[in-house]
Amino acid sequence: MSEHIIVRVVVKMLVPFILLFALYVQMHGDYGPGGGFQAGVIFATGFIIYGIVFGVKRAIKAMPLVIITTMISAGLILYAMVGFVALGIGATFLDYSALDPHNPVHGQHIGIIVIELGVGITVAGVLTAIFFTFAERRSS
Repeated sequence: MSEHIIVRVVVKMLVPFILLFALYVQMHGDYGPGGGFQAGVIFATGFIIYGIVFGVKRAIKAMPLVIITTMISAGLILYAMVGFVALGIGATFLDYSALDPHNPVHGQHIGIIVIELGVGITVAGVLTAIFFTFAERRSS
């Protein structure tokens, strides 16, 4: 797409706003529509569009595969840690109320935010990895 200067300029301007919107959907997902999965898909879409327009090699420089695999693992660990913290306190796995024994509603709120963050990080990493895998396969 090197000959399409307008597309390149528009995408370069839009990608930061796409990533910012993903963070908005992530943080406000417990108050309205959205959440971890939707935010992860939007976040990955920013890098996928960048890779389509500027090339996969340049997109991998912007988001190296080491970071992507770290995102996948970190999101899964974050999700599981909420459950193991609840088990450590003596409650059942993923019992959010146990996270704040003095205010169970606050504990549920914390648990949902952390779980959704783990889901968002994992989904963004997995979708970006899938795109990079198929795109690199096609170019070789």
